[in-house]
Amino acid sequence: MALSEVDRSLLQRCLARKPRAWEDFVDRFMGLVVHVVNHSASSRSMRLSPEDREDLVAQVFLTIVKDDLAVLRNFRSESSLATYLTVVARRVVVAELLKPNHSAGSPMNGSAASSGATDGAEERLTDREEIDRLLEELNGTEAEVVRMFHLDGKSYQEISSTVGVPVNSVGPTLSRARRKMRRASETMNEER
Repeated sequence: MALSEVDRSLLQRCLARKPRAWEDFVDRFMGLVVHVVNHSASSRSMRLSPEDREDLVAQVFLTIVKDDLAVLRNFRSESSLATYLTVVARRVVVAELLKPNHSAGSPMNGSAASSGATDGAEERLTDREEIDRLLEELNGTEAEVVRMFHLDGKSYQEISSTVGVPVNSVGPTLSRARRKMRRASETMNEER
């Protein structure tokens, strides 16, 4: 989709620093940025507080204005402005969520701690003892995939090459294994 005339005008106004241009830009794209923040956190099974959400939205807009609007100056009009900003926002949000000290991102299921992922994947478990105990519930391949992703920090591509499964099978394998581990964890908690 080509750059619309409305977005072309808005972009030119922002780059020329015309009065109200930035406010119009924020008004036009605030909903998009909020959606990207919510979707990025949700796809990683991370719950955001309203404050975390506001911080992430602010970080996206700060990135856009950084270095004299470099993000907007680098836009090559090869897509719609909304598509371009979606990619920019997603990269900013994912980078922020991956920071080890970021306050956002408590897991939605609350069964394990998380610190993010490296390739758009899901949260990494950090409680080594709990993981070792729960890995006993998995078969060989599932256990190996979980161990490589959560404990060794390997990417989907690295796991695929090592284990010998298609790269697009790694995510479903992790999801299936985590469901089993979650059920096992719930069972263990009930027995306590």
